[in-house]
Amino acid sequence: MESSKPFSILGMHVNPTDYRRAVLQIQDWARRAESRYVCFATVNNVMESCDSQDFRQVMNEADLVTADGMPLVWAMRLLGHRSATRVYGPDLTPLVFEMAERERIPVGFYGGSPAVLDRLVSVAHSRFPRLLVRYAYSPPYRALSEDEDTQVVSAIEQSQIRILFVGLNTPKQDVWMSLHRGRVTCVMLGIGAAFDFLAGAKRQAPRWLMPLGLEWLFRLCTEPRRLWKRYLKHNPRFIALFGAQLLGGRTQR
Repeated sequence: MESSKPFSILGMHVNPTDYRRAVLQIQDWARRAESRYVCFATVNNVMESCDSQDFRQVMNEADLVTADGMPLVWAMRLLGHRSATRVYGPDLTPLVFEMAERERIPVGFYGGSPAVLDRLVSVAHSRFPRLLVRYAYSPPYRALSEDEDTQVVSAIEQSQIRILFVGLNTPKQDVWMSLHRGRVTCVMLGIGAAFDFLAGAKRQAPRWLMPLGLEWLFRLCTEPRRLWKRYLKHNPRFIALFGAQLLGGRTQR
């Protein structure tokens, strides 16, 4: 089963999928022991890809890119996919846990602080007691040496996991997955902040804000020092540049 052809939003591809199809696609790849990576895209991903040709290549070579944020859902609808829906990483993750538990597909985790990672594994086991968690590693915040990275790849391969949840934040996690496709025999899901949300280390935006596309405002209010540059730099530029794309008639898939 293959995903629908992607839409181009400012040169970055986004697949028009939904939760059911995304889980089935991940299940199919995992059963086949294929090395794949899945990105959950927001405005930040789009603008990072606008600013870096290398990062645009990382995103456009991903095996699946979902609209993690509502602005990208609205963008796809404006580009002609009227039924486009959101596939939000923190909501997809428990669905993948459920599928992996049912299908007995072993999973692992890469990323997060040691405390967050321990809590995430505990929460996953609590909610899904038969989930096979065979790998969990909290890497240092610095770049790994070549030898350290080789050891990580070896440990992942020895664990025989088929789904790896990666929580390093964008763009770091997307680049990491791109570099490791073909080196690890599993489906990598770059779920970022979902590590913190599911572990209870950070608060998610209220559900009523999500359909309005205002989660960024909630996150900005809760983490202003870390996020203010990202949102104030990227959001206005996205509106202007995507408006130009629409006006220019570049609505081809």
